[in-house]
Amino acid sequence: MPQHLQWQVVEFVQRLKKTQIQGTPGQQLLHFAGSINAEALQLMCQAIKQDCGQIDVDQWQVCA
Repeated sequence: MPQHLQWQVVEFVQRLKKTQIQGTPGQQLLHFAGSINAEALQLMCQAIKQDCGQIDVDQWQVCA
């Protein structure tokens, strides 16, 4: 990898180290495990397989 790209990686890692972790720890979310029934999971899986990677350009909006 060229040296200028190596420096970009180093700078990126340094910025990541300074980033404060946000969110909820996984341990606190465990009580939700199993709360979605198998039928709903199957529907989600089908929707992801069917629609993932498809873009409807008419739904994109430009922020001003």
